Amino acid sequence: MQMVFGDKLCRFGSFLGSPVSFPCTHFFIPKTFKFGLISMSFKRSPKRLKYTSPRFTKEDGLVYIEVDPSGSDSWKLEPVINLLKEGAVGVIPTDTLYAIACDLRNQSAIERLRRIKNIEVSKPLSILCHSFRDIDKYTVGFPRGDGQGHANLFKVVKQCLPGPYTFILTASKELPKQCIRFGTNAAKYASRKNVGVRMPDDAICQAILKEMDAPLICTSIKFLKEDEWMIDPVMIADIYGPEGLDFVVAGGVRVAEPSTVVDMTKMPPRVLRQGKGPILPWMVWENDQKTDVDEDLIPAAI
Repeated sequence: MQMVFGDKLCRFGSFLGSPVSFPCTHFFIPKTFKFGLISMSFKRSPKRLKYTSPRFTKEDGLVYIEVDPSGSDSWKLEPVINLLKEGAVGVIPTDTLYAIACDLRNQSAIERLRRIKNIEVSKPLSILCHSFRDIDKYTVGFPRGDGQGHANLFKVVKQCLPGPYTFILTASKELPKQCIRFGTNAAKYASRKNVGVRMPDDAICQAILKEMDAPLICTSIKFLKEDEWMIDPVMIADIYGPEGLDFVVAGGVRVAEPSTVVDMTKMPPRVLRQGKGPILPWMVWENDQKTDVDEDLIPAAI
């Protein structure tokens, strides 16, 4: 397959300090170079990417790909999508912050994600969904009303998504257990059946999710020793690459503002964290009445 990469992608080779390469492909770079464009052909090679379920290993370094925030060159994402399906852990942009993400169904990848971010096993994670179909499969969904006084919140939520919200919903049996009560039998977490759900309004993120067979598990990115969001993909690659990241998808510098977290498991829905998404009339904001249990519900997410 022939692909032409613009001058942006040419630069990521120098970022890595080595010739352009992907863990799942071989690139053959022609001797001719004209008008700032490089023509490349690549072939699948099992020697470059070794994956035996459920473990993922690769011989090359971090893969760094620049994509236009509009998603107009989303064809560049094919190697990243392949890596995710094979068990990789990497960084992708959302409509709020950058997220470290991996395949929902790969337990080994989820373990690595937690190690890379040093997330406690009891801390819940969120899932990135492409559509309401994903949400309905992995959760019990949003309240749709029953004609007996219970509101149909699905209608109002549809006006918020895709958007900068994390909605906490009751998980269905389809959601892997390691996503909701991973590695602990403590009574405090034993009955946890909730999960944070995100449907980002971001062209790059949606392009990736569209090609996946299931949602992605995700967490937000902060400096290793500081409680500050990381919004520059180059800095993220520099700091977290040595921690074990497999790839970074760069879609420009983000604004340091996370999503608004809304607990939908109780009525009326309660805002647990105010972020980029505005607080709407059907949400209750009681910041001064939050408990430790409420804080535990907030996912280690975007």
